[in-house]
Amino acid sequence: MMASLRVLLFCLVFFLLKLQTSAKNDAPCQPSKWNNGYKTFIKRHIRSGTPNSYDEDEWKAYIKTHGGCDRPTQSFLLPKDLDRVRAVCSSGGGQVYQENLCISRQPFKFVTVRSEPQTCSIRSVKAETKHLILGRDCDLVELEFLPVE
Repeated sequence: MMASLRVLLFCLVFFLLKLQTSAKNDAPCQPSKWNNGYKTFIKRHIRSGTPNSYDEDEWKAYIKTHGGCDRPTQSFLLPKDLDRVRAVCSSGGGQVYQENLCISRQPFKFVTVRSEPQTCSIRSVKAETKHLILGRDCDLVELEFLPVE
């Protein structure tokens, strides 16, 4: 009797631990529990006033002024592409990539800035054209799924 209780207890603990560690989202682009995710995404990636050049000194000044010295790699999309970015979480503009990631159907042009955390020293500023991969979930705002990260 005692041995069967131990086996039952072991199975129960194993099952509960398995549930806890398998918390990935099996259905990407579903409503997020993170309420300000979309606003944070916009604040980080689609900023107005970004430099129009690839000059490292301009980008260093911009990042110091507008925040982001703590992030070693930052990507900046063009504000004119906001509607296209928003569409990545829809079947018209994106599709499931893997697990909880969505990928855009069309490539985007953006600037990637690599810097040294805390010092804001710029290592590189590079123009890129790639498909946009959005991680995590998507916020549901006004009946539309929007990117959060």
